[in-house]
Amino acid sequence: MSPLIPLGLAIAALGLWLSVRLVQENRARTAARAGYFAAVKPLFDGGEMRLQPTGFPRMTGKRCGLAYDLQAIPDTLTFRKLPALWVLVTLPGPMPLPATLSLMARPSGNEPFSRFPTLPHSLPNPPGLPADVVIRTDNAPMILTSDLISAHADLFNDPQVKELVLSPKGIRIVILAEEADRGRFLIFRDAEMGRTPLSPARLEPILGRLADLRDEIIRGQT
Repeated sequence: MSPLIPLGLAIAALGLWLSVRLVQENRARTAARAGYFAAVKPLFDGGEMRLQPTGFPRMTGKRCGLAYDLQAIPDTLTFRKLPALWVLVTLPGPMPLPATLSLMARPSGNEPFSRFPTLPHSLPNPPGLPADVVIRTDNAPMILTSDLISAHADLFNDPQVKELVLSPKGIRIVILAEEADRGRFLIFRDAEMGRTPLSPARLEPILGRLADLRDEIIRGQT
C-alpha cells in the first residue's frame, strides 16, 4: 500500500471533521443570537420577537402598562478598538418635548445606532454630568432646562451607558452589552458576540429609569 493513501485518508477525515464543526458552530451561533432576549422576556407582559438581518432579535413588550422596544445592534466597524454589541432600550410614543436631546458618552461620531452626529447644536454640560458626556440637540432655543439632566446625571456613572435620548417621539437609553473577546479578535479576527443572553438584572434598572424619566417629563410639562 502506498504510504500516501493513509495520509490522504487522514487529511480527508480532518477536512470532514472541520466541516462538521463549522456547521455545528454556525448553528450554535444562530441559535444564541436568536435567543438573545429570551432571559428578559419574563420581565414583560407577553412580548413579541422578530429576527433582524443581523440574526439578533428585536423585541416589543409591555411592562406596568408601558410599551418598550428592545434592539440588539452589533457594531463591527474596524476602527473600533473591539467590536461591540449595543442594546437600545426605548419607550416609543409622543412626548411633550419641543426638541430632540441626545447625551452621548465618549462620542466618536460613528455610532451606528444614533443620529447624534446629525444634531446641529451643542450644549454646555449642567452640574453633575461627567465631562466625557456630550450634549447635542436639533433646536437649542427650545430645549428643556438642565434640571432634568442634572437629576439623572448619575445614569452615566455606569460606564456601560452610552447614550440617553429624549425626543418628541420617545425616550431611549443605549448600553454597551458586550465586547468581542480581545484575544480571539486580535489573533483570529473573531468578532462573535451574543452567546450569553442579556441578563434581566442588567435590563430591569434601565426599564425603571426610562419609566421614571417619562413620568418626570410629563409632570414637568403639565
